[in-house]
Amino acid sequence: MRIAQVCPRFYPDIGGVETHVYEISKRLAKEFEVEVLTTDPSGKLPKIEDVEGVTVRRFKSLAPGDAYYFSLDLYRYLKKNSVKYDLIHAHNYHAFPALFAALSKRDSRFIFTPHYHAHGHSFFRNLLHKPYKLFGRKIFEKADAVICVSNYEKRLVLDNFRVAGNKIHVIPNGINLEEFEEVDKIKEQRDKSLRRILFVGRIEKYKRLDYLVKALKHLPENFVLEVVGKGSCKPKIVKLAKDVGVTGRIKFYQDLSRKELVRKYAEADVFVLLSKHEAYGIAVAEALAAKTPCIVANEAALKEWVDNKSVYQVDYPIDIDNLTELIKKLVEIDVVESDKLVSWDEVAMRIKRVYEL
Repeated sequence: MRIAQVCPRFYPDIGGVETHVYEISKRLAKEFEVEVLTTDPSGKLPKIEDVEGVTVRRFKSLAPGDAYYFSLDLYRYLKKNSVKYDLIHAHNYHAFPALFAALSKRDSRFIFTPHYHAHGHSFFRNLLHKPYKLFGRKIFEKADAVICVSNYEKRLVLDNFRVAGNKIHVIPNGINLEEFEEVDKIKEQRDKSLRRILFVGRIEKYKRLDYLVKALKHLPENFVLEVVGKGSCKPKIVKLAKDVGVTGRIKFYQDLSRKELVRKYAEADVFVLLSKHEAYGIAVAEALAAKTPCIVANEAALKEWVDNKSVYQVDYPIDIDNLTELIKKLVEIDVVESDKLVSWDEVAMRIKRVYEL
């Protein structure tokens, strides 16, 4: 079987969708011929390369504010070559490549993983969300099967699009369990005089990193915030840190290797993700695998992680005092093993079953 995975961005870019496509593709490539069709607005990455047995084809695109990923080159390639693939699996409702894949559908089986959370990531993108829905509906109509990464996402899809319930499969994101085998050793060796708060993700407004910066001001001086990621709102976060007087207690990291990122998860005393819009929350899964307690917003798919043992919630509107006290509480607790963690091997196997239906 020849499979095309279509997505806006791919490795070495990082993010939830990027990780998802990377992990399933390299596993499926052990059995099938897999290509990733993606975009590169920077124009700096190889146009064609092999990544762990997967052929990656990158097309130039327009991505203002790291959004949309509009690529006529990708669209033309799909229109001309979609018949060469037995199956096309498109990812991410919130960017154009999935729409282009749907409009190019001919005889190939078409699978769609929307990673859908019903909102744009900025005021302007939110305005465009409603008119785009007229086009986005076409993706669901063309899909032979839809794979959602959480029950929350499935409910959103059912509420917002005319999709038959039996067409939707829920398969969560996974983790590489073997990556976390050394976490006990890392935790034992870390500097225990510091209390590390960790954020991992794109630095965008909807992630609400600003609340963490404000909370840091009210925490003891040995509490520090480590931010792993990049995004359009980073300058605003840097300015906010300066305004509230915590610049020296925040460290920014980006483009870390997987080994370096796992170390960050393991060294952290608490992981915090306050997004209002998440289809799954892969960083929460990875923090739990690293035996680090988590605080999440009681919103979207993040609420599915809350167990009040290892993952605690804060409600919107977020009260900084309550957030501060919860951070103090969680840095003292031990994580209870979660039964919600699934390996990427299991995820790939379940996706393969959908392919073969």
